[in-house]
Amino acid sequence: MTKRPEPNRRQVLGAGLALGAAGVLGLSGCAGREAAPDSTFVLLDGSQARTADLQGKVTLVNFWATTCVTCVKEMPALVATHQKYAPRGYETMAVAMSYDPPAWVVNFVQSRQLPFKVALDNTGEIAKAWGDVKLTPTTYLLDKQGRIVKRYVGEPEMDALHKLIEELLAA
Repeated sequence: MTKRPEPNRRQVLGAGLALGAAGVLGLSGCAGREAAPDSTFVLLDGSQARTADLQGKVTLVNFWATTCVTCVKEMPALVATHQKYAPRGYETMAVAMSYDPPAWVVNFVQSRQLPFKVALDNTGEIAKAWGDVKLTPTTYLLDKQGRIVKRYVGEPEMDALHKLIEELLAA
């Protein structure tokens, strides 16, 4: 019986980094579009929305926190994107992370007059259902059928995001 050589640490780390990068970049091979998780979003006004309610619209689901510098930085661009495309059947759902104090979220939404739906994920169940989101911002773009088209970790490149939204709205 021949003993296989043990991979060295650099090979193992390199493979791990490559797999990690694929996960972070949202690369999914040829699997096609995956249906968005069935979730119930509790909105700031106390009403609820389900993932199924988002079907029929191109939807951006953004996991964020008031304490996340990049989240705060990208919010004006998300507002502008929402205002630009909402009349054409585009929706934005901002999901505040479980560790974000609800009073801070309410203050942020009111002071910046966010024009889209904002949900509180008090239990962390929504983030868990959407791939165990831990890093913010993490953003998903859904097509009209409620399937995940793209996942972004960090701030999306807005020109590319807008191009993709245009394509999905035209489909």
